[in-house]
Amino acid sequence: MKSSCSTPVEPIRLQKYFTDCGVLSRRAAEEEIAAGRVTVNGIPAVLGQKIFPGIDHVLYHGKPVLPPARTNHIYVMLNKPRGVLSSVSDDRGRRCVTELTVDAGGRIYPVGRLDYNSEGLLLLTDDGALTHRLTHPRHEIPKIYHVTVAGKLHDEQISTLGAPLALDGYMTQPVLVERIADEANATVLRMTLYEGRNRQIRRTCEAHGLRVLRLYRVAIGKLALGDLPAGKWRHLTQDEINYLLDNTKGQS
Repeated sequence: MKSSCSTPVEPIRLQKYFTDCGVLSRRAAEEEIAAGRVTVNGIPAVLGQKIFPGIDHVLYHGKPVLPPARTNHIYVMLNKPRGVLSSVSDDRGRRCVTELTVDAGGRIYPVGRLDYNSEGLLLLTDDGALTHRLTHPRHEIPKIYHVTVAGKLHDEQISTLGAPLALDGYMTQPVLVERIADEANATVLRMTLYEGRNRQIRRTCEAHGLRVLRLYRVAIGKLALGDLPAGKWRHLTQDEINYLLDNTKGQS
């Protein structure tokens, strides 16, 4: 999914412009256009309409829809599929996340990692300072996962699962664990972590005799994956960038 807000030679569909600018997903943009909440050059927009970014004036709820402010760095949100490495290369020829973001506008690197069989929100950037702060164990931006484990868990098991655990000679911080749903032979949990120890969720579940069937990161703080399709990416909005920068100040 190419995502650039520079003016192209050809016009682009209005809903793509919303996605490129980090305002709405395509589906949500289509709904808002159909509901009459979008205008182009003062005229109500219609589904399928094309615009020239930087030339046509787009309003959503009466406010301008503008490309993200230019920065010296690139910040990207990717929905990492299962079976893709959170790496820039692999000597075994396995697919890497950077292969999914080759058209992001420059060379970018994953911020931390999701393991090979995990899915969901992964940030990539060329901002080394922010990467260092976000991957520091003490950073306080929570990471939220939907975790499906085999078997029916009772409330006491769920409560125990969130207790501190010794990993690599270090006691982890408590994890907020909540039940989302009960499936036929599984339980879906929401797990909120405030630190990022290596494979912490999987290792915690293993320590409690639980088998993880699916691990899916849905948010990093206020940055939510939403309905971004698996394998696709978008640029962060300026508000999202500011949120990450503001909430990692003073960490080294």
